[in-house]
Amino acid sequence: MKIAITGGTGLVGKALTKQFIQLGYEVFILSREAGNKNGQNPRYVQWLNEGSRPERELEGIDAIINLAGATINSRWTDQRKSIILGSRLKAADEVVRIISTLDKKPAVLINASAVGYYGISKTKIFTEQTKVPGDDFLAATVKKWEEAGAAANSLGVRTVFCRFGVILAHDGGALPRMVLPYKLFAGGTVGSGNQWLSWIHLEDVINGILFILNKDKISGSVNFTAPEPVTMRKFGKTVGSVLNRPHWLPVPSFALKTMLGEMSFLVLEGQRVIPEKLLQSGYHFHYPKLEPALADLLVQ
Repeated sequence: MKIAITGGTGLVGKALTKQFIQLGYEVFILSREAGNKNGQNPRYVQWLNEGSRPERELEGIDAIINLAGATINSRWTDQRKSIILGSRLKAADEVVRIISTLDKKPAVLINASAVGYYGISKTKIFTEQTKVPGDDFLAATVKKWEEAGAAANSLGVRTVFCRFGVILAHDGGALPRMVLPYKLFAGGTVGSGNQWLSWIHLEDVINGILFILNKDKISGSVNFTAPEPVTMRKFGKTVGSVLNRPHWLPVPSFALKTMLGEMSFLVLEGQRVIPEKLLQSGYHFHYPKLEPALADLLVQ
């Protein structure tokens, strides 16, 4: 199988590339930097630079996985918001353009997305059946991002949007920052503690994407979250238990708002998201529960 990946140097992209190579797949990583020319796997293909024509090297690919987009883990100034949205739309538009030029279209486009689509709520339960997006910046960004990628449908390409929750991984992502206070014996409840955290182990992200590649009836939005989201209070207590550290020093809401600005609502509000489509399609989570997931990632 030949697979092209954008955002291949990020947390998910690197893990996917490693897994695909182990399976014997041929991987093409779309990058702004010129890459190897000697047939190594993965092969780097230049894109999003003036004059670059990645489609010349991508004829015959079976799938495209678009993970490209500027990180949201920074203070959301107006300029940063523009970069967050613009980078996603530019990448999605270019992926669709590439597909349109290929004589043989890939069977599937798997496009990154986020549970931020649903907006925030402490009481609602969100599934893929929830059709009305939230009314905040992130929800609006995800809606436009998915609309841009959905243009591939008109080219006859099955299109899937992976609405990622908080991805937990040993190296990278949010988890190292989330557990640092506990390692320093200063961990505690963040905000009210009643807000929901929809999380997923990196291993289930990779296996879920592999599952979708081989399930040609799955299309549209797919929630990539564990079946059992938890409150931030439970998350903190579980981290403390796994690390054998106290859970005692609360982090007040005003402190996070001061540190993070508007982005703080991701931690202070959250949403309860269920991966209904994956479960109904027969995917079996390796880590459906938080404690075993954290034990795998944190206990050496």
